[in-house]
Amino acid sequence: MSTPIAFIRALVCAFLLDTLAQAALAGLFVTGDVDLLAWHDANAQLLAALAAALVGAAVLLRVRGGGPGWPIAATGALLVLVLGQQGLGQARILAGHIPLALGIFGTATALTCWSFTYHPVPGEAS
Repeated sequence: MSTPIAFIRALVCAFLLDTLAQAALAGLFVTGDVDLLAWHDANAQLLAALAAALVGAAVLLRVRGGGPGWPIAATGALLVLVLGQQGLGQARILAGHIPLALGIFGTATALTCWSFTYHPVPGEAS
């Protein structure tokens, strides 16, 4: 298995699992465990870092082995969604924060599926 795609697979799985953890933290906060709001906020920072690392991994896949270019745009969009999500959450705009979470989860799920079905073309360096 090529290193750039293996890196993307690891990162996107971590991102997807952390997105599920973020939803669990939100659900527990909403049911009354207010201390988990701080955990939810801290975990948002981790999600942003993972999204940024995904952008870098997508660039590496493209540059190192001529992989497709669209994952760079998709991971960049994911990073923008996460940063927007953080802003909405900090502003307590739940009418946008909650639906955007679904978009983030859907995008992460699609990227995860793609990463495990992507196979470099013979002759690619990646």
